Amino acid sequence: MNSIRRFFVDRESLAPALVTLFAAVFSLLAGIVLIFIVSKQPLQSVQNFLLAPFLRSYNFYYLLIVMVPITFTGLALCVVYQLRYMSLIVDASLYVGAVVATAIGTQISLPAGIHPAVAMLAAGLVGGLIGLLPAILKIRWRANELVSSLMLNYVFYFLGSFIILYYLRDRSQTILSSLPFKRTFLLPRLVPNTQLHVGFLIAAAFVALVTIFLYRTRWGYEIRITGANPRFAMYAGIPVTTVVLYAHFISGFLGGVGGAVEMSGLYRAFIWQMDPSYAWDGVIVAMLARRNPKFVPVSALFLAYLRVGADFMSRRGDVAFEFITLLQGLIILILASDRIVNYFKERRLRKQVLKSQGESR
Repeated sequence: MNSIRRFFVDRESLAPALVTLFAAVFSLLAGIVLIFIVSKQPLQSVQNFLLAPFLRSYNFYYLLIVMVPITFTGLALCVVYQLRYMSLIVDASLYVGAVVATAIGTQISLPAGIHPAVAMLAAGLVGGLIGLLPAILKIRWRANELVSSLMLNYVFYFLGSFIILYYLRDRSQTILSSLPFKRTFLLPRLVPNTQLHVGFLIAAAFVALVTIFLYRTRWGYEIRITGANPRFAMYAGIPVTTVVLYAHFISGFLGGVGGAVEMSGLYRAFIWQMDPSYAWDGVIVAMLARRNPKFVPVSALFLAYLRVGADFMSRRGDVAFEFITLLQGLIILILASDRIVNYFKERRLRKQVLKSQGESR
């Protein structure tokens, strides 16, 4: 009897994984169909889209580089999603974290190794304070955290751009660029003659740390219980308000560290003339990972694979890079639809009912 019960429980637990797999496969197939519709050389475009990330070692290293920032934003959103909150302030945390790291990387002299670590810590703290704002607005004035975070993202984007433009800009450059980073600020390369940097390992370390935090510590347990049932958590003596605040601080901290890692690992100066908008990538990564940080590297790899393939296809073909936004929208639409999961559950229950009716006869 226990084995039968375990069998059905396992099948039920597989339903979210099947939906995630379906979202990934369906988005790829939809992308291929779209390429055949709009491209004059569809076979070549499909080949560039699907195989370009693996045709050259440079492309593969580029794939790993793209993973780094969306891994941090994916981890950040996994934390707030455990609370069932929909805050996207991690975009501002990452951008301002990059600005803070730029200030430390250009204005302060520290030994190698210590320099980027101090920048990451400072960027993380500032990013954490920014991450608190939607939570405070929600607790104090019941403001919708999605709306407030989206509005605050613009505020901090222009604030960061103002700091770069008027205080850290390199006046000798014709483009909007900060002063060059000091050499001690730069992270070393993992592979010679590539741009793959130590930030990749730092992101992997944070995946392990966030997983341990959420599933092996009291604070992570409080976050998950509060997200599952805030009223029960309150009756159980969990300080719900405090949990919401420190969860948002940790989420913003991860975003700030991600911005600092991106600056010290990939760039020689701050050259972001537009908001990179990694938050929506983090949304997809967190949804594909089902809010579990240990699956974030897999979902980040998949999303990076789509983005790198679309990038090479747009450079070598006639399909614009923006078509990737359609695929991302399809992934979000499928994963956000509870009807798909309910369909698998209803189908299983219907079979059980029919089987029980047949046995009763």
